[in-house]
Amino acid sequence: MKQVNIDKIYLILKKEIINYNVPIVDLIQIQTKNPFKVLITTILSARTKDETTSKAAKKLFIKIKKIDDLNKFSQREIEKLIHPVGFYKTKAKHLKQLPYILKKEFNNKIPESIEELIKLPGVGRKTANLVMTIAFNKHGICVDTHVHRIMNRFGYIKTNTPYETEMTLREKLPKKYWKTINSILVAFGQNLCRPISPHCNKCPINNYCNKINVKKSR
Repeated sequence: MKQVNIDKIYLILKKEIINYNVPIVDLIQIQTKNPFKVLITTILSARTKDETTSKAAKKLFIKIKKIDDLNKFSQREIEKLIHPVGFYKTKAKHLKQLPYILKKEFNNKIPESIEELIKLPGVGRKTANLVMTIAFNKHGICVDTHVHRIMNRFGYIKTNTPYETEMTLREKLPKKYWKTINSILVAFGQNLCRPISPHCNKCPINNYCNKINVKKSR
């Protein structure tokens, strides 16, 4: 197996994704610069396509402008606002709980550390890392299915779970790439380096990738 030149790969992909759609959470930050909306959008985006998340977020933010606005709506009403995102009933329950937890634990402010963010309903390590990097421009490594799969496909790491991937990347990945690696690999994974039948023949990093567990390419 050839050694993975992550610096070269990063530079190539950074240029490559300019022509791709921006992941929805990044787009919300660009448009609003609002940590609350970044948090909400990140919660909505779990196991949901960006297009669906975008529509739901736009519909929700017409009614919800700030944290306290969530108190004005019942859980059922929030369900209707965010439908059809994945697990919308569970997410509506979490959103309904959010103002109470933020007021009780954090004085109505969005916390800025992973340890504090994961105390919020519906927020795991992936979401916490993403909020830290996107909303607060702090160092974090958000590992979703794209980052986990692609980093292992490169042969840069060999891990079995997203948590293991995050911990391994914290040890191995240069810190200058932490804030942006998720956005780059999400765009790359959605458009070119797909889970099944990735487009290896037109991939700009074809010669730098070990193609671990790639069963079929075109």
